[in-house]
Amino acid sequence: QVQFVESGGGLVQPGGSLRLSCAASGIIFGIRTMGWYRQAPGKQRELVASIRSGGDTSYVDSVKGRFTLSRDNAKNTVYLQMNSLKPEDTAVYYCNVVSPGGGARYDSWGQGTQVTVSL
Repeated sequence: QVQFVESGGGLVQPGGSLRLSCAASGIIFGIRTMGWYRQAPGKQRELVASIRSGGDTSYVDSVKGRFTLSRDNAKNTVYLQMNSLKPEDTAVYYCNVVSPGGGARYDSWGQGTQVTVSL
């Protein structure tokens, strides 16, 4: 079955950096557009970055220039390098396959990884 395992979150001060990883299984990873979603307390989950099979990336405006998404198809893993973190980046981060409309392809989510940006 489809499984996503996220890791790399933590507590960081504003301006700091984190690198998230997501290992996927049960999918043909190399042909899928992969995305990182986040859900802050009291808010809906949102897509923040996506990467197509060929490596083209797309970012929500709030993270452009600060977040970088990459993938290793040999390892079925997608990475999110987050720099210049802000308190508003605090959320649980998840990965999933991205549908053409931007929504998540699968209903089965991983446990996510908590990112907390605070002094």
